[in-house]
Amino acid sequence: MAAEIEFAAVPIRLTVNGVQHEAVVEPRTLLVYFLREHLGLTGAHVGCDTSQCGACTIQLNGRAVKSCTILAAQANGAEITTVEGLPARWAKQKKLPAPIAEQTLHPVQTAWIEEEVPQCGICQYGMMIKVTELLEKNPKPTDEDIKAALTTSGPSPHLCRCASYAAILDGARRAAQLLREEA
Repeated sequence: MAAEIEFAAVPIRLTVNGVQHEAVVEPRTLLVYFLREHLGLTGAHVGCDTSQCGACTIQLNGRAVKSCTILAAQANGAEITTVEGLPARWAKQKKLPAPIAEQTLHPVQTAWIEEEVPQCGICQYGMMIKVTELLEKNPKPTDEDIKAALTTSGPSPHLCRCASYAAILDGARRAAQLLREEA
């Protein structure tokens, strides 16, 4: 009988959606599972567990990354934004008062709703995070910029199995417009 290997638990401290969290995790815990199971933030979906689909995309220190390929321990000390945190991120950027901030969506979320982008919704939260990253760097993207952000920027493309790519492009365009109007 083979001996079972035990791994020492690792303490971590993360700021997720503006709230600091401390936890002790098994060292092999993927960040996506930490967010979902320990913090109850289920917007980062588990689609493939291989960094191929983008459903688990979050912002880690302001950069869109796929959380299924990062260990929670590797994110120690990081600032993370999930799709659930986009409204607070926007409110902070715009310096909105608390009562208004609580009722505000991020313009990317508003655009996704207005353009009726999601079909099944599995990939959409990751797409919204990636489009947010794009628009923070480039407030006037071309269609080619949007397509590149979702297909060739980063380790792999963001995939939509429902093939709602035209609607995703419409949503990204609308989000860019809303952001320009808010500026």
